[in-house]
Amino acid sequence: MRSPYEYAVIQAVPRIERGELINVGVLLYCQQKDFLAARTHLHEGRLLALDPDADLEGIRAALASWETTCAGDGASRVMSLGERFRWMVAPRSTVLRAGAVHMGLAEDPEAELDRLLTLLVR
Repeated sequence: MRSPYEYAVIQAVPRIERGELINVGVLLYCQQKDFLAARTHLHEGRLLALDPDADLEGIRAALASWETTCAGDGASRVMSLGERFRWMVAPRSTVLRAGAVHMGLAEDPEAELDRLLTLLVR
C-alpha cells in the first residue's frame, strides 16, 4: 500500500545576496511509516561555479547535520519526526535551506528518497 509523504529539496545558496542556488539533498517525511530522513550530495564543481570562495568543509558539515537531525541527534532528540521536519523546512536565510514542500505517494519511503535524490540532485 502506498503512503503519502512530504519532501523538500535541500538547497545551497552560497551567496545569499545573489539568490543563486544548487540542489544538494532531499528531506523526506512519511508520517504513516514513521520515517524521516535526508540524503545529500554536494557537487563541488557546481557550487564553486556560483562562489569560488565557498567554504566546502563548512557546507559539508552543515549538510551532515541535516542527516543527524533527522536521526534525532542533539537538540532534535526531544522532537517528534513531524516537528523535526517542520523545523527543518521552515524558511531561513542561510547558506543551506529547504525549498518548497511537495507531496507524493510511495510504498517504500527510503527507496523514494533515493529516487528523488537521483532525479533532483545528482
